[in-house]
Amino acid sequence: MPWKERSVMDERLKFVARLLDGESMTDLCQEFGISRKTGYKILERYKDIGTGAFTDRSRRPIRLANQLPLQVEKYILNLKKEYPSWGARKIREKLIRKFPDIRTPAKSTIHAVLDRNGLVVPRGRVRRKAQGTDLSQSLNPNDLWCADYKGEFMLGNKQYCYPLTITDHASRYLLACDGLSTTKEQYAFTVFEKTFQEHGLPKAIRTDNGVPFASAHSLFNLSKLSVWWLRLGIEIERIQPGCPQQNGRHERMHLTLKKEATKPAGENFLQQQAKFDEFLEEYNTDRPHEALGMKYPSEIYKRSDRSYKGLQVIDYPLHDREIEVTSCGRICMGKMKINLSIVFKGQKLGLKEVSDGTWLVTFMNYDLGYFDTESCRFEPLHNPFGPKVLPMS
Repeated sequence: MPWKERSVMDERLKFVARLLDGESMTDLCQEFGISRKTGYKILERYKDIGTGAFTDRSRRPIRLANQLPLQVEKYILNLKKEYPSWGARKIREKLIRKFPDIRTPAKSTIHAVLDRNGLVVPRGRVRRKAQGTDLSQSLNPNDLWCADYKGEFMLGNKQYCYPLTITDHASRYLLACDGLSTTKEQYAFTVFEKTFQEHGLPKAIRTDNGVPFASAHSLFNLSKLSVWWLRLGIEIERIQPGCPQQNGRHERMHLTLKKEATKPAGENFLQQQAKFDEFLEEYNTDRPHEALGMKYPSEIYKRSDRSYKGLQVIDYPLHDREIEVTSCGRICMGKMKINLSIVFKGQKLGLKEVSDGTWLVTFMNYDLGYFDTESCRFEPLHNPFGPKVLPMS
């Protein structure tokens, strides 16, 4: 231990030892040149963890947000295993008695801990979570589409162009290549809707974790665009951050697109889109692909048998309540306001009371998490839409 740290530790040890001998907190604080607040802080640390309190603590948070201390979570699991019939309410009462000095977790937090560890018995129906698509087996057209923005480039008029491209994974068919002035989601909605109307719906769409496909700060990193895909019955897949090779077929198409349709760039968006349209036609109908046995993508691709018919009504017949998410991303039950996520704005959710005052929140077939009527705090389950480890294409 460095001399300076040992010296500080010795001072704190002397301070606490003299306090325990009965000396006045006020007099000792004056002698050591510290405030009474600091003196009581040193004493409380000693009571909590003994002489370990005298070493300087890391400023890293003791626990992550929404993550219980390991000792508390272990106690919850042990109680549930010892008393299988106990719910979150009873366990919470035991926590209050066992750990009176810590902030007691909400019932929804306790219920989520039990659920993550397989200790919640489902009621009424078996809960279903997204399993995703076996991406290595996307052998048929429309099993999987890939989407991305090719890197932006400058047009002749000094405006930046952001090409949004969509391909069919199995056939390499280039479904769309639209030059946009921004990556904002409202423009992506238009491109995807046009593509769905022309080619039907895929089973799944694979993207990276950038906007507008994902949102870094929303629940499960969902975006309004990906929620729309889910509503249409399309599974979402995201590659691991920093691993573009997991969307390898699409990236190789981008290299060809850059070489043949952007150098030189068009003078304006109309000229550049004409270049993209010409490239799309040639790529699909006049370019042999070695990976396809020298066939053209158009000789393999066929329209999806799932036609685009817009959004269908969602029903939750096995839930206790149905509720629409407000414009600010909340669930409102009477005077209670539970923050969820703005990406679910206007979406209808199913609510089921799984124990007294604890509610399960479901979107379509995806169980999102729990909230309780006491704390009104939403506690998410494991992310069913997280990045998956995918094989290289």
